[in-house]
Amino acid sequence: MLIHPWDAARDKEEWQTWLRTRDFGQLAANGVNGGPPILVPTHFLFDGDKEVVLHLARPNPIWPAIEACPTVVVSVHDDYAYIPTGWRADSPEAGVPTSYYASVQLTCVAEIVDGKEGKVDILRRQLAHHQPDGDHGEMRADAGPYHRMLSAVRGLRLEVVGVRAKFKFDDHRPVEQRERIAAELAARDLLHDAGARVQQLRRLADRLSETA
Repeated sequence: MLIHPWDAARDKEEWQTWLRTRDFGQLAANGVNGGPPILVPTHFLFDGDKEVVLHLARPNPIWPAIEACPTVVVSVHDDYAYIPTGWRADSPEAGVPTSYYASVQLTCVAEIVDGKEGKVDILRRQLAHHQPDGDHGEMRADAGPYHRMLSAVRGLRLEVVGVRAKFKFDDHRPVEQRERIAAELAARDLLHDAGARVQQLRRLADRLSETA
């Protein structure tokens, strides 16, 4: 992922804060025997600092890849929007379009969890995150509605060893242009425009406070 200096995360807190509110992305592992990389869309749980946990079905094709090479990547992107030519210039014919988006890629070392108690711990944490009201069955290794299903899944604990974070929102452009684009996003109001606008204005406010 290309990261220009003006698109980089300002600090560790910025990307951690953004990622704490996301729980779905892609898990990527090297292909086996010269095959292509394996990508798995999945829910995950980030602890806010150094660990990601998740579970996948036992037949998932990613397991041999992880066993061959435990270095994997968790990739998450959101708050994306297409910015048309005319929004960045005086006329559509003179402008160059771009994409706005936020993206965090975590390089991790994977530990496969096959023990019942280890899997229960991961599943319990994920249930608590997704269903905090507790409206689900009891998660136990030896009883309850789920324990017979544990053999059908494997758990993953991922230790974060590297981070690449990008917030591409035209931070190198003039303030007036960025404010105009924010207004255009609000007016267009497509599915992801509101999220892109929030991130763009947040980055703009941070930059203005730094120069005040």
